[in-house]
Amino acid sequence: MWKRMRAVAVGALLVLGLAACGGQGAGGGGGAGSGGAPQDMLVGVAMPTQTSERWIADGNAVRDQLSAAGYRVDLQFANDDIPTQSQQIDQMITQGADVLIVAAIDGTALSGQLQAAKAANIPVIAYDRLIRETPDVDFYVTFDNFQVGVAQARALLTGLGLQKADGTPGAEKGPFVVELFAGSLDDNNAFYFYDGAMSVLRPLIDAGTLRVRSGQTGIEQIATLRWAQETAQKRMEDLLTGSYSDGTRVDGVLSPYDGISRGVITALQNAGYGSAARPLPVVTGQDAEIASVKMIADGQQSSTIFKDTRELAKQAVAASTAFLQGRTPEANDTTTYDNGVKVVPSHLLPVQTVFRADITPKLVDTGYYTAEDVARGRQG
Repeated sequence: MWKRMRAVAVGALLVLGLAACGGQGAGGGGGAGSGGAPQDMLVGVAMPTQTSERWIADGNAVRDQLSAAGYRVDLQFANDDIPTQSQQIDQMITQGADVLIVAAIDGTALSGQLQAAKAANIPVIAYDRLIRETPDVDFYVTFDNFQVGVAQARALLTGLGLQKADGTPGAEKGPFVVELFAGSLDDNNAFYFYDGAMSVLRPLIDAGTLRVRSGQTGIEQIATLRWAQETAQKRMEDLLTGSYSDGTRVDGVLSPYDGISRGVITALQNAGYGSAARPLPVVTGQDAEIASVKMIADGQQSSTIFKDTRELAKQAVAASTAFLQGRTPEANDTTTYDNGVKVVPSHLLPVQTVFRADITPKLVDTGYYTAEDVARGRQG
């Protein structure tokens, strides 16, 4: 009877247009706290894209750890298409998901799907990207995103020589010419990364130690839609043409993601950077994607922020298990992540900065990559 009632509730919401493009189904599992055996439980995992190494690794890690715990898993990638992700989540609901783990493409585009999940008693775990403007997200697992931005900014200063890796003052005094890049405005994390980075960089910009020659420092000016490498490359090319045609050298670039970093570096190389006479600027990054790790090893990219997807997957599995057993997941932050409607209980993980000397101890010795992966610039 409960299964039929839940199916009716979901179907009614779909018919009313509260969830777009819903598939046909006959109801589902027991929902939160049903107490069923793991093999009877279905966890829907919605990931944004397979165009990023990072999201492939996340999806695989979540699937593998859930499967190892005995759960059935429906893992879907949406290839950065919002209607596709909406439809995938609709189908997970109508096919009987007991928990949803969602890394949203657009953090404001899933309110209908989440309302349908709420009506069906399906807990929703936001994975790494906060889902905004809805009361129907139950938990958030992520890294400390403000501290990611802080770490990126400090890595830029370390690369420039303004400070040492331990945060103490470096030998260089500046001024240095830098440019800033931010992530996609439809991803809530982009704002945390930006705010964290600017908490470190803004005083140095105001003091003249860092000079942004383009004058572009606001997040709307420096954002990169969908975090796309090609978009970042085009913007860097435009910056070089518009602000550096007189031969002024770019000393550093704040990049919030490795794909953006690779686009920036390509533009710089095409403009003649990368020789002994004109070395590449210091370029930061994030996610420790293997292609960028190789570039760090080769001296092209300066640093990246390592977010261990295995640990994030572990927290997603722990939160899922708690919900399925009728318990409340363990949060270590209940004040920071306001999605515009509610403060979402969160579990935050620490991050690590990786320079060239850190590749072996932090990435290879821990089993995240092999030395052969780093040498090839790809896994397997």
